[in-house]
Parts: sequence; structure tokens; C-alpha cells
Amino acid sequence: YDRIVMSQGQKPSTLVSATYKSSGKGKRPMIKRKYVPLRIVQPGMMIDQAIIDRAGRVLIARRTRLEDFHIDALKKMWVTGIYTCEGTEDVKPAEADQTQQLPEPLQKKYDQVKVKDPAKVQISESVRSRVAQGVQYLYQDTQSADFTNASRSITDDLLKAIEDNDAVAVDIGALKVSDEYTFKHSVDVATMSMIVARKYGLNDQQVYEIGIAGLLHDIGKSKIPNEILNKAARLTDEEFAIMKQHSVYGYRILQPKEDLSTEIKLGVLQHHEKMNGKGYPMGVTGDKIDLFARLISVSDIYDALVTERPYKKPFSPRDAVEMIMSMTEELDINVMRCFLESVILYPVGTDVALSNGETARVVENIPNAVLRPKVLGLTTGRVYDLANDVKCANIIIL
Repeated sequence: YDRIVMSQGQKPSTLVSATYKSSGKGKRPMIKRKYVPLRIVQPGMMIDQAIIDRAGRVLIARRTRLEDFHIDALKKMWVTGIYTCEGTEDVKPAEADQTQQLPEPLQKKYDQVKVKDPAKVQISESVRSRVAQGVQYLYQDTQSADFTNASRSITDDLLKAIEDNDAVAVDIGALKVSDEYTFKHSVDVATMSMIVARKYGLNDQQVYEIGIAGLLHDIGKSKIPNEILNKAARLTDEEFAIMKQHSVYGYRILQPKEDLSTEIKLGVLQHHEKMNGKGYPMGVTGDKIDLFARLISVSDIYDALVTERPYKKPFSPRDAVEMIMSMTEELDINVMRCFLESVILYPVGTDVALSNGETARVVENIPNAVLRPKVLGLTTGRVYDLANDVKCANIIIL
């Protein structure tokens, strides 16, 4: 799902020039976006895409003012063109929403009806930094004699974070194990896969090994040319064929390493296979796909959807969850169920907008209903049980 937008026949937002503007009060300046061949890119232009290397690191962040050294680096990476934007001088990142202070009677009712979320993964800054450095080491030297030990050390850190919190769930809106300049995707997939594997009922050793497999699932991208990884436009059939080889490359990197299990290697090889046989690299179906691969696949798809790439903007967590729920023919249903039972989309205490026009605060997350928690209306004081109350069937969270 590195090119999931293309695979679903949708036109990625990075492929069109567009003008963005807000509506209502506080209008922002119009933002014009266009494709510019690299040969005419000038210092001072603002890039409107992230440039990512073969290991997953963001080398140039979106909305960076380009300097000469940026342009020289792009030329060395064989990038032929980029998307730029104009009119962003006064556009500032949105400030974090502040939790609304409730009137005393409403606060009292909120305290009475709220139910704490299950324990969630929390990772300290020191662990984040150590993990990021470790993954960078893995991707830079896949032939290192210390490769397996480094993989196990990183997984130990992530598993300890899960065990220290007795975590059985993950706040998928807040999971940022590593920042955009490191190897976010691989580490996030490893963390989510371990949580889902626990929910699935795997034993401690299997959970640990699936963490390693999740960490290394994209290691084969270290063999993919940067000009393909960073291409902002649709890949040609030939380029996509090369991209799809990354799982095979990853398997070949791990295959000689006798201290890694067969399940780890198969998880890396088959994480893009689909239950209906429409995946790659082998097009196998059902139980012919290793369980590790089936588990990693769901987390991989989710994180790929919500992560910005050179060729697409990120989907919202809600949209990503809905897309996963629609993939019943492609994903293992039991794994999908475990994923949906392990993720928290709207943590208790989050303020959300309802389709009936009222703002509400989440008071309880309902198992098997990740999109429809129980909420407290902040105007009416009404408790909306979106998952179970038929009177709320036509109300959704916007």
C-alpha cells in the first residue's frame, strides 16, 4: 500500500495543481500549488511535498523554503520535478484545540458517565530517540554483523513500553513513536502489530517476533532507487514493478540471517499479499499467507494511509479506519477485528463535532465500534450512545 491511492483508482492530491482557501471567518490567503520541473526551481520557492529517502526519512519537510543545498540534493537524487506552493506567508500551523471548560453541572455529569480508556501505549522521549537511532542504523547497514542484535534491542524497547503500561490499546491519533525525520512508519507498524498480536492471542515470543517483523517489513526499500521512492507523480508500470520488489528484497536481506525465525522472514516477504490473491509478490491466498504477514498488513495499510508521502496527502485517521473496514475481501477478518478492537480513534475527553450540529465530549469507547463512541452533548447535556441507541443511528462524528 505504498501507492494505495493509485491502487484504488483515486487521483492523488499531489498530481494536480490546486488552489486552497478557507471559508467563513478568518479567511486565509489562497494557496496555489503547481508542479515545477527541477531545472527551473529557484531558491526561495516553497516545496509542497515531503522528500523521503529510501529508508523512510524525511530529508526535506513539506512547506520548506528551498535553498541552494536543497536543490543540489534533489538533483543528486534524480528528482525531476517537485510541487511548490505560493501564498503561504501568512498561513500558520493550526493551534492545538483547547479543551472546553465545562459548566459545573455538566462537568459533574461528565465525571459520572465517563469510562476510562483501556491502557494505551506510552513511549518516553529517551526511548523514542534511542529507537530512531537504532532503526536508522538498520536501514543504513543491512549487512552489519550486529543487525539482528540491533533489531532485537529496538523491539525490546518497544515491547517494554507496552508492558510497562500494561497496554492493550493504541491511540492511533497520537502514536508518534518517531518524528518525521526518522523512521516513523516501520516503528509505528511494529508497535501496532504487537498490540494487535496480543489481542489476537499470540504468545509472548510470537508478539516479540512480530515486533521484529514489523520493524523490518520495509527493509527492502533500502534497495529501491530514490528517484522511484520520491517520485511525486504516478509511477509507470515499470517503476511500480520495481517498487513491488521491496518485499522480495527484504526477504533476501533477512534470508541468510539464521538467528531470525522463518515467521519473521515470511512476514516481511508476504506483508503485501491479500486474502483474495490480488496482492504481491506471489499472489497467494488465504492461509497460504503467513499469520505474521496478515497481522502486519493491517497496521501497514493504516499507517501508510495516514502518513504523508511525496505522491499523496495523508488521510484522516477516521477515513483510514473506514477504508480498512471496507477491505473485507483483502484482509484477514479476524485480524481486522483485533485491529479495530485495539485502536482508539477518539480518546475519552476528546471534543468532537456531531452531524446534528452539537459539540460533544467522548465519555466512553465501545468495543467493536471504534467510530461510534458514547459522547456527552455540551449544549444539551444529552448522552449519545452512538453504537447502541437506535435513536442515534443517523448521527455521526464529523
